[in-house]
Amino acid sequence: MSTTQKDIQSDINRDTLLKAYELMSTAVAMAELYEENREVTSKYVHATSRGHEAIQLALGMQLKKQDWVAPYYRDDSILLSIGMKPYDLMLQLLAKREDPFSGGRTYYSHPSLKDDDKPKIPHQSSATGMQAIPTTGVAMGIQYKENRGIGEDWGDEKPVVVCSIGDAAMTEGEISEALQMAALKQFPILYFVQDNGWDISANAEETRAQNAAEYAAGFHGIEVRSIDGANFFESYATVAEVIELIRKERRPFLIHASVPLLGHHTSGVRKEWYRDDLEEHATRDPYPRFRKELIEAGIEEEVLAEIETSAKETVAADYAKALEAEDPRPEDLYTHDFAPTPITEERGEREPAGKEKTVMVDAALFAIQEIMSEHPEALLYGQDVGGRLGGVFREAATLAQKFGDDRVFNTPIQEAFIIGSTVGMAAAGLKPFVEVQFADYIWPGLNQLFTELSRSYYLSNGKWPASAVLRVPIGAYGSGGPYHSSSVESVLTNIRGIKIAYPSTGADLKGLMKSAFHDPNPVVMLEHKGLYWSKIKGTEGAKTVEPSADYVIPFGKGRIALEADSDKIQGGESLCIVTYGMGVYWANTAAKQFKGQVEIVDLRTLVPLDESLVYERVKAHGKCLVVTEEPEVNTFAQALAGMIQKNCFRYLDAPVEVIGSANVPAIPLNSTLESEMIPNADKVATRIAQVLEY
Repeated sequence: MSTTQKDIQSDINRDTLLKAYELMSTAVAMAELYEENREVTSKYVHATSRGHEAIQLALGMQLKKQDWVAPYYRDDSILLSIGMKPYDLMLQLLAKREDPFSGGRTYYSHPSLKDDDKPKIPHQSSATGMQAIPTTGVAMGIQYKENRGIGEDWGDEKPVVVCSIGDAAMTEGEISEALQMAALKQFPILYFVQDNGWDISANAEETRAQNAAEYAAGFHGIEVRSIDGANFFESYATVAEVIELIRKERRPFLIHASVPLLGHHTSGVRKEWYRDDLEEHATRDPYPRFRKELIEAGIEEEVLAEIETSAKETVAADYAKALEAEDPRPEDLYTHDFAPTPITEERGEREPAGKEKTVMVDAALFAIQEIMSEHPEALLYGQDVGGRLGGVFREAATLAQKFGDDRVFNTPIQEAFIIGSTVGMAAAGLKPFVEVQFADYIWPGLNQLFTELSRSYYLSNGKWPASAVLRVPIGAYGSGGPYHSSSVESVLTNIRGIKIAYPSTGADLKGLMKSAFHDPNPVVMLEHKGLYWSKIKGTEGAKTVEPSADYVIPFGKGRIALEADSDKIQGGESLCIVTYGMGVYWANTAAKQFKGQVEIVDLRTLVPLDESLVYERVKAHGKCLVVTEEPEVNTFAQALAGMIQKNCFRYLDAPVEVIGSANVPAIPLNSTLESEMIPNADKVATRIAQVLEY
């Protein structure tokens, strides 16, 4: 044994070593029991930490309750070392009702935890790199709170954030976004990379040009350590050094730990199917190695044998108990889809006396300004929203000057980071407003929106609502062409777990922005570029008196934008148009050709939808036209028409019609082609006439 190894051993007290061996014995016993009972335990796919135990225990045993950790699917040793019991983990293994992480909703070792006495674990997806951005968002949130003096004072024991990840996932593009921001902003985060040389059946030679340590070295500002992760003593000493540095110096590190993979990839993909290196990996097993080193350090073999026996007995007893635990009930499916919001009714003054009308873009600006003045936990970031420009639409103008560059700031061109970081920021107790510059740019961030943001509350069984507002300028205006003009609401409305607003007036935008801030759920705010300044003829109605500072509109409440005459309704000479955004103004202009015959329902929010208002008004008229800016085929509008047709069938005097854009792949740059593609008042008027004449 080297002098260095002896020195490290002498620095770790006997109780810590015995605890580590107890935990390692427990992890090994669990893996063995799962394999012995695979006919039962493999009903739901799982993986274990077999081969990774030493480095995982070295980490988890040194984390404190103020810390944050994002384990991945092979990290059950981390979970044991922060205080979880085998029984807790087995409840998730068997998808039981009392699974403390997800209530039986997600896979083994996909944890989420909010216990007062343990490190916090935000919602974890099926992590192949996706956890890096939300976890980096936690570190960004902690840094912000420390700089602002609004976080809890931990003295010299400041929180550390740990993102655990496998080396194969380091090739994911979103990893680079997380590392870039951590290096740029110097977040207090440890990227904890376990490298066993395998993806699933693809090995390192097939999948990477360099290992994680070599890769991270290219990000200036991230310090790297590369170690033997099967050596508990080296692992413990390295983790201790790095965590102490992060607590004191508040900067990012990466530990690259080489480990053997002794278990299967998962219970569903067995190692013997494709691997030819099993014997070599077995020679690096940390369990017998640790046992041997403990004996050499003077710990009696009988003590270790007693620990092993006790661990096996505990694991067997916990397994028997977990088998008998209650399964989820059918009604449990429906809990925690959305966190309850405090905004359930319209409040405040919509049209204060003595105020001039303001353009829609300024209504949003004033809403955020009022929120940030009152709430230090609110901040705004995204592309070009900082002090130099204040947004490409000037929608954030003056905010950086008023609130500082740490509250309103530019990000790199990283839509995934912009969106996904809000999960971590919200978990840290902040309320981020973030912006994707154009709806066309939302696609790189869609993975984070769908996988992390929308599912956090549901899959954490109500522990981690992801409260954030994503602002998305949308729609065709001024020949924006194929990459600045798209409508994306049909894709977004198919992501369950997010709320979606699409206001058509400044008053509604301000009221919904305020409501979104107080909503504990993620909100996407679709803001039509063509309505921002009311420059397009017929959109003057988007310019409204600015509501009072306390004005809020509940989600799921539409408005009547235009009323029809009661005699036309009674005489069967009217129809109801259901629409949102720019469609309100096409419909309003078209309605002038049909005096008193047209009623316009402005949805204001697409999720939740004001179904009761829509059905009530369609039933009153017996005829309905849905107006959208999207192509009508396979869209939200077509689904809405189907809902109306079903629920109002007995009252209808004509089929529910939809008018939208031409069904082509993109909006052309040329203004003539753009005009031909999207709806306008004349096109809507033609369809109104057809429906009325039916």
